Amino acid sequence: MDFSNPNTLRDSWIVNDGVMGGVSQSSLRQDVDGMFFEGVVSLENNGGFASMRSSVRFPQGTQLIELIAKGDGKRYKLVLRTELAPRVTYVADFIALPTWQTYRFNLSQFKSTFRGRDVNAPTLSFSDVIDFGILISNNQVGSFAIQLKTLKSS
Repeated sequence: MDFSNPNTLRDSWIVNDGVMGGVSQSSLRQDVDGMFFEGVVSLENNGGFASMRSSVRFPQGTQLIELIAKGDGKRYKLVLRTELAPRVTYVADFIALPTWQTYRFNLSQFKSTFRGRDVNAPTLSFSDVIDFGILISNNQVGSFAIQLKTLKSS
C-alpha cells in the first residue's frame, strides 16, 4: 500500500470517539511523501481516541508486515481487522519517531481486543486481514500527527 497514491486517501476513512459521544477530531491529507493522519485527541464527553482505517489484503503466507512512517514521538497502535472476527481488533503498539522509520510487525506482536479490552479470539493470520488502521489513544490528549509512507507484507 503506497500512501502517496491518491486512491489510498480516497479509500481511507476516519473513526473517532464521536461514535461514543467524544469530541476528538482528525483528518487525512496527502502529499508527495505519503498520507498524514493528524488531529486533536480530547477526553471530553468520555472520549479519548482518534483513528483512521483503510482496506488492505496480505498474501497467503505473509509472516511480517512493514510500515514506513514518521511522526510526533507519540505511541500509536497498528490495528488489524479480519473477516473471521469482525468485531475484534488485533493491535500492536509503536512509537512514531520524527524521522522515517521502518516498523516491522510479526504475528506474535498483535494482541486481540474488543473496545480496548483484551479478549480471546481466533488466532491472527495476516492473510485473513481485511482492513488496517492507525489509532491514537491512552490519554494522549492534544495535537497529534503521523505520516504514513508504505505498508507492505514480506
